[in-house]
Amino acid sequence: MNRPLLLLVEDDPQFRLLLSTTLQGADYRVMAFATGQEGLNAVRSQKTHLLILDLGLPDMDGQEVIRRLRKGTEVPIIVLSARNRESDITQALDNGADDYLTKPFSTAELLSRINALLRRVAKVPGGTQEVYQSGELRIELTKRRVFVRDQEIRVTPIEFNLLDVLVRHAGFVVTHRQLLEKVWGPSYVEHSHYLRIYMGQLRHKIEADPARPRYLLTEAGVGYRITDEVVS
Repeated sequence: MNRPLLLLVEDDPQFRLLLSTTLQGADYRVMAFATGQEGLNAVRSQKTHLLILDLGLPDMDGQEVIRRLRKGTEVPIIVLSARNRESDITQALDNGADDYLTKPFSTAELLSRINALLRRVAKVPGGTQEVYQSGELRIELTKRRVFVRDQEIRVTPIEFNLLDVLVRHAGFVVTHRQLLEKVWGPSYVEHSHYLRIYMGQLRHKIEADPARPRYLLTEAGVGYRITDEVVS
């Protein structure tokens, strides 16, 4: 009973069965449903560790499922969808999804994303993480200090706030809108040029080669992420 419980919401019965069998084979408990409402009810009644959600559901769009869940729960959400437009991906992430995989995808990739998201939730109890470390980059969140090769790097308050948001979602893309809203406020969500300027400044301070970043990565048309891998 200590195995994580995954809820799967997928309306294709064959794919739902295949995915359920795969996840159970990876030592997860799985509850599978065909509709968004069933998924919503299950999340609210079960101690759910992670939700895997298709967007094309028969009773409601998956985007609406995400919006409803985010009004009352922080359960991690991975979207699986054939929709591969940047606008669909961005909308899902802005609504509160944690990750997005487009169909078709490999089983290994899905399991890797699930493991990474569960690790992140376990590593950041209550949403706090004291120190981020990847290769030569170290960020001390509580002390608001940044080091590269053990040398302290001076960053502005805005630059540190950007790093703070990215570190709290390490390994996962944070959309332009999310970064602008969290760092500058809701009235700045259309000012994406702010991000280009400040991310450029941060890369020049942190990256050995700003044109080929190792830590602060761009997800074209969607947002940015900071690597959660040990970069050597």
